[in-house]
Amino acid sequence: MLITINNKKFTDNSKEANSEVVFVYSSQNEKFCDDAKANGCTELIPSTKLKDYVDFSSIKIIGITGTNGKTTTAAAIYSILLDLGYKVALQGTRGFFINDEKVEDYTLTTPVQLANFAHIQKAIDNGCDFFVTEVSSHAIEQKRVEGLKFELKVHTNITRDHLDYHKTIQEYINVKNSFFDDDTKKLINKDDKVVKFNTKNAYTYSLENPSTYKVTAYSFKNGMHVMFSNIEKMHSFSSSMMGIFNIYNLMAAIASVHLTTNKSLDNICQVVENFAGVSGRMEIVSVEPLIIIDFAHTPDGMKEVYESFNHKDIITVFGAGGDRDKDKRPLMGKLAANFAKHIIVTSDNPRFEDPDLIIEDICKAIPNKQNLTIEVNRKEAIKKGIDLAKKNENSVLLILGKGDEPYQIIYDKKFPLLDKDEVLKHI
Repeated sequence: MLITINNKKFTDNSKEANSEVVFVYSSQNEKFCDDAKANGCTELIPSTKLKDYVDFSSIKIIGITGTNGKTTTAAAIYSILLDLGYKVALQGTRGFFINDEKVEDYTLTTPVQLANFAHIQKAIDNGCDFFVTEVSSHAIEQKRVEGLKFELKVHTNITRDHLDYHKTIQEYINVKNSFFDDDTKKLINKDDKVVKFNTKNAYTYSLENPSTYKVTAYSFKNGMHVMFSNIEKMHSFSSSMMGIFNIYNLMAAIASVHLTTNKSLDNICQVVENFAGVSGRMEIVSVEPLIIIDFAHTPDGMKEVYESFNHKDIITVFGAGGDRDKDKRPLMGKLAANFAKHIIVTSDNPRFEDPDLIIEDICKAIPNKQNLTIEVNRKEAIKKGIDLAKKNENSVLLILGKGDEPYQIIYDKKFPLLDKDEVLKHI
């Protein structure tokens, strides 16, 4: 990748390196240093030195990591900061934004190191006060955020995910926790039982345990209404968003803005209701019947969504991705069986696996087959879910797994499919 920082060109590809382009090497590409020299490259630097070429003094970087909630928390921080009058860049699952403009589409949750620096430089060039970025476990492991000077590191939660890459849940937990090893200012979800962090410069938020930002009461009626304490003083906010996990996400966002600006908590809370959430994240697509689309694709993520609708007759449509953690499939089936009145198991992104076998793995843990429908065609599965929801006034249809992904991956091809579009066809 070739980038320009302060009129100087850098690359991590030896074929692009020459007398005018600096070759940036790491453990992943250092074997190509000789190739870069052979192409005429005279300046080679280790990836740890890239930070020396960017002036971070004018911008504050906020990094958010966790299994669930990264995208919503990052977007909420971005929205709140913009509403408070700051210039802000946002990088993550939905793409790269500067103020209210989308600059690039989505590639990776956290880009490679050179792209990170290129985006930060672009944010600085556009006068941004803040750079908000999601930080994936892959990015931590592969040192994609190496050299970034974080103003604040934010932790949402650590549950089961990406075991196709990390192999064991403990390895995954360790990678996530490693982000919080240093003395950087950090904000931690105190209710997470597996998080470990350096307590220096650490602040916390919670619903259950004592913390710096402690939720003391909440209600769900036409959205959410939340009260919380900070240093014995009470504050409150309202939002059209739903779900206990979104209380966590919004508390993380409010606390993040409070810890990185000179704004009062009351001023911050006033603008929270302007943030309506993220497309495909607990998104209400229809009110009658009530239909919600969410990205939840892990057992814990699904549990959080289901628990938010215990007062409803839950109809759920979901599947599981192919070529990914197989052990989570029966766990997902068991959860659906515990919460849902009717389950429709379908295809997610099967990739190179047989979707029928993926569905079989899920259904092994669903004991009551009377309330189970198997429909491998996701479009048909969504239609069947809508038909069921129309017959029950107290129902909620939860379509889970893909959120706002506009495609379905079959083998290595992407076929257009957006859950929201399929819903709107039949409403």
